Amino acid sequence: MVELGTVRSGQLDIAYERYGATEGWPVVLLHGFPYDPRCYEDVAVSLAEAGADVVVPYMRGFGSTRYLTEETFRSGQQAAFAQDLRDLIGGLKLERPIVAGYDWGGRAACVTSMLWPELVSGLVSVVGYNVHDIAVMSSTPDEPSSESRNWYQWYFHSERGRAGLSRFRRELTRQLWDEWSPTWAVSDETFERTAASFDNPDFAATVVHSYRHRYGLVAGDPAHEANERVIAGQPPIIVPTVILDATADPLDEPQTLEAHRQHFPHLIEHRLVDAGHNVPQEAPAEFVDAICTLRSHTS
Repeated sequence: MVELGTVRSGQLDIAYERYGATEGWPVVLLHGFPYDPRCYEDVAVSLAEAGADVVVPYMRGFGSTRYLTEETFRSGQQAAFAQDLRDLIGGLKLERPIVAGYDWGGRAACVTSMLWPELVSGLVSVVGYNVHDIAVMSSTPDEPSSESRNWYQWYFHSERGRAGLSRFRRELTRQLWDEWSPTWAVSDETFERTAASFDNPDFAATVVHSYRHRYGLVAGDPAHEANERVIAGQPPIIVPTVILDATADPLDEPQTLEAHRQHFPHLIEHRLVDAGHNVPQEAPAEFVDAICTLRSHTS
């Protein structure tokens, strides 16, 4: 049985799906772009069977999550993602959940764990320190081979790209799924179940702001400026952490254990996973095991 609900935050009505008994040990699973809670169906069911209370929200701009007013800033910046997660934890009165995610959701989990470590008991992060250093990103180019894989980001920097995302959101996002998960033979039916979440009226605006703000091209929401200043210092994440690095993700190559330890002084484990970008949907058993391993170290 899956419970559907919403939580009122400072800026959003955050829609979520909930699995398992509410008296179970709490876990929050956060999806990335361009995905939605469907990526966690197998993970959430398995965790619920293991006694967890599993909450899977729709990120801002996705599914039935909605901004409260027309005037609310359609921000896709990392501090906004973290604030949403903090509001979700508080609104549902979750007692120090494990937070886990990848892509946008991994950024929400990492930044929340950085800013408010007292709110979470542990972190599972795909790619590790999923935190933007905007000062560096706005001025320092990557190798051309890496830049070419980020074509969609440069596309979203233009108004032509905004129009393209709005008009061809299914075609564009399906292309990204295929490029980012080269070893996953995903069916059209599987993609379409998620693609309905891209019909959110604020999807394009939130996505475009996210990919412009991280490179310093546009201002952020003043409501999140104080937290962005803290994030800019790139402080370590001190909560117990398990890191998953995907071996078939063309966007992010696995890092060494030593590189990860620079950001995570309480790193429990670093694991390589045979998957592309969408780790929880491509390798659900490995994702579940990472959370259960973290649970055994923090309970």
